Amino acid sequence: MADDTSIDTLRRILATHRTIAVVGLSAQWHRPSYFAAKYMLEHGYTIIPVNPTVDEIMGLKCMPSLEAIPGPVDIVDCFRRTEEIPAITESAIAIGAKVLWMQLGIVHAAAKARAIAAGLEVVMDRCVKIEHARLFGGLNWVGVNTRVVSSRRPRFLPY
Repeated sequence: MADDTSIDTLRRILATHRTIAVVGLSAQWHRPSYFAAKYMLEHGYTIIPVNPTVDEIMGLKCMPSLEAIPGPVDIVDCFRRTEEIPAITESAIAIGAKVLWMQLGIVHAAAKARAIAAGLEVVMDRCVKIEHARLFGGLNWVGVNTRVVSSRRPRFLPY
């Protein structure tokens, strides 16, 4: 992983910043961006979809760009290709965002340096949904964190 963000920093970012602009949010329910946005919406975050090709996602009005968002944005969550990150970084700086968050697989050192120089915090190569679930106790699907799945060997083997 290319990100060196500490657990305490991730926890603080997710606890204090509640408005997330999701750049590249897909209207297709099976896409990772949709899962992440839906999860964060269900956990009390304000989600602003940024997708110029769709009018509405999950009942939320889509914005064609970050600059078109009327109110303040805390986190710019990027679900776009790595080569698009520098332009998104400039837009995040222009709107006064607090955090530039690049999803899993997205690493751009120059954009990170530019954002930090402009006063933004940067998280790279991490999923906002996964980090929230990991840090705030939401990993409970399919037995994780429910004590159903365990690394301990059972006292008896059923076979």
